[in-house]
Amino acid sequence: MRIRAILKSPTYALAEQDQAFLARDEARGVRLQIEYLKPETLLQEHAIRDTVVVYGSTRISEPAVARRSVATLQRALETDPSNGSLIRKLAVAERLLAKSRYYEVAREFGRLVGSCCGSDGSRLVIMTGGGPGVMEAANRGAFEVGAKSVGLNIDLPHEQYPNPYITPELCFRFRYFALRKMHLLQRAKALVAFPGGFGTIDETFEVLTLVQTRKIRPLPIVLVGEEYWRRAVDVGFLAEEGAIDAEDRDLFWFAETANEIWSSILDWYDACGTPLGMRG
Repeated sequence: MRIRAILKSPTYALAEQDQAFLARDEARGVRLQIEYLKPETLLQEHAIRDTVVVYGSTRISEPAVARRSVATLQRALETDPSNGSLIRKLAVAERLLAKSRYYEVAREFGRLVGSCCGSDGSRLVIMTGGGPGVMEAANRGAFEVGAKSVGLNIDLPHEQYPNPYITPELCFRFRYFALRKMHLLQRAKALVAFPGGFGTIDETFEVLTLVQTRKIRPLPIVLVGEEYWRRAVDVGFLAEEGAIDAEDRDLFWFAETANEIWSSILDWYDACGTPLGMRG
């Protein structure tokens, strides 16, 4: 009986198999280490060396879905025209419908990058945060041309499933934003940021800060949707106030179409004397 009790005791379990122990605050350092190590090891095994990272809102859906959302709210409002909540929801849905064009831009960009992969599909791959919206669109474009793509999903209080277009063996799940950000950037040859909210802005400006402070080498940073970004973040104001240097405004540029994004990235490398050699 005593031996049976000992064998059933959590203290007798191998540390690596003791989930309760690994979830303790004291084991955070170990969790951070293995959360870095697992994706790093598997990305190396799959020969993923260079990536183009795509950020963007989870709320920007493909146009057909956005149109259905607007139509549903319009019908609801017809039966209750003075409902303030419905009016506000419809206004937001209409704005998201206007931005749904970026889903198609991201999808086409994923196709362009995917079409330029090497014969093993690993030369340059799309990498996203793994979620829906713009991220789904970029993974989807790569999928449609038979290219690999990577998705780094994050555990959130509200469940977020990875989008279905990520290459299954290249889809990873993270607990810590910090480790996810590290992996998003570690192999990045370019960053493409579509309209988005706090997460997109946070991730984009972290990269801008790292380049500005010379913590990483410069890389192409493309903000898609000049009208959106100029209103969301007034970089000119920051320069006028002396919060950043005037030349910091040149750390990024704007684009509107998939071809503009891709051509500008290739031009940047050509100008640096290190061409990517991926022009169609």
